[in-house]
Amino acid sequence: MSASVTGEKVLLIANPSAQSGKGAIAANFAADVLERSLAESAVGSYLAGAQLEVQFTKSAGDAYHFAFAAGGYRAVVALGGDGVIHDAVNGLMHLEAFDRPAFGVIPSGTGNDYARALGVPLGTAEAVQVLLQARAPRAVDVGSCNGVYFAETLSFGLDAAIALDTMERRARTGQTGAKVFVASGIDQVLNHLRAYKYTGTFDDQSVQGQSITFAVQVGPYYGGGFRICPDAQIDDGYFDICIAHPPVGPTRALYIFLRAKNAHHTKFRQIELRRAKSLSLHFDEQPCVQIDGEPLVADSYEVRIHPHELQVLAPPMRGSTSR
Repeated sequence: MSASVTGEKVLLIANPSAQSGKGAIAANFAADVLERSLAESAVGSYLAGAQLEVQFTKSAGDAYHFAFAAGGYRAVVALGGDGVIHDAVNGLMHLEAFDRPAFGVIPSGTGNDYARALGVPLGTAEAVQVLLQARAPRAVDVGSCNGVYFAETLSFGLDAAIALDTMERRARTGQTGAKVFVASGIDQVLNHLRAYKYTGTFDDQSVQGQSITFAVQVGPYYGGGFRICPDAQIDDGYFDICIAHPPVGPTRALYIFLRAKNAHHTKFRQIELRRAKSLSLHFDEQPCVQIDGEPLVADSYEVRIHPHELQVLAPPMRGSTSR
């Protein structure tokens, strides 16, 4: 039995600044419920009998260091948005597999796309109950790009520019959810629409072309619930890829972008959907790049899937079998 199963501690990493300070309220509530409930958890609960430890993030990168220092713990739980999850996942993935704790999520951000992909409820109380009721972790995939891990999304071009502008708008205005992603999208599409030439490989197949958006997904969501790759499954060992090709004008591009909220963009001729386990990409000009909402800059990009490398405490997913 591995150390991640026998460990006696559960680490809660919380971002108190999430949702303009509401994260602190959610963190205190979650910590109180977890601390009272762990000793009383039913026999068979994965977390039964564990001791709770709480760490609050104060700056970017804290969640990485907290998670990395938790080798041998039974579980690490991230409370916050996709940024805290991104850092925590990177910390966990830099541990040896035998020492890697299970991972849980209590969404308290503005996008919460990874929680959606896992099937975790967006309410704090409901998400805590998922953790307490989990009988065993389940294995999900993780992506990496140039050695940086990502839980949900990597994108190049317009959608990356939208994602990064969304983060800035959320910080500046306090707005949350998909509406701020839409506002960013409208601005970027109407004022900064352009295509980028790329070359590379998908698995062993050579590719070249031009892309306006180029999304590489572990799960289906980005932007606060936009189903950019609606068929993506987080445990099938593949990336799902959505590429929007030119030519397309701003008005048409905006229409397609808005249709992506409910996965209705896939029928347009400009949209190409692919699947791959690895990608090697080079762009003639440097596009905007985001990885789980964080900026990434490089000359070329080596992207790999790591099948079933992360154990998560989440509801079982219907139809979650390799395709």
